[in-house]
Amino acid sequence: MDDFHASEHVANGYGLVGGKANLIAPEKRMLSSMSPSFVEQNSRIAVLGTPGGSRIPSMVLLALLDFVEGNDPSSMVQVKRFHHQYKPDLILYEKGGLAEEEKLALKNLGHELKQRYNYGNMQVVQLNKKTGKLSAASDPRGEGFASVRKIKQ
Repeated sequence: MDDFHASEHVANGYGLVGGKANLIAPEKRMLSSMSPSFVEQNSRIAVLGTPGGSRIPSMVLLALLDFVEGNDPSSMVQVKRFHHQYKPDLILYEKGGLAEEEKLALKNLGHELKQRYNYGNMQVVQLNKKTGKLSAASDPRGEGFASVRKIKQ
């Protein structure tokens, strides 16, 4: 039930603040941020997703940016991560998620930073549309194993 709120305008265990729509009651909306994503370029298409509650949009965005840079699924699941969700006003980052100059610049702007454990369990499958080759990767921070098998037709 941590995806809902017991009372309005009170943060849950993850620091998310909800309203009437998120109360523990029938026909209310969870605070979860599920966002399985499909992304396509001329030569390839990828499907990706991850658990992680309020951190899901940050993780998906960082992986999508890595895709746009031309990287493969293995790179996309290993991207170093950082996250900010408005409340609490805190930027969480994993080791290597922000360069020293980025941390200094953010602190100079008044941001509070906190290094956290590695989070996420992103899974990515990609199809090269020109060659028909499938590739996949599983987040080394989480559980699972990615494998692609060619099926005889």
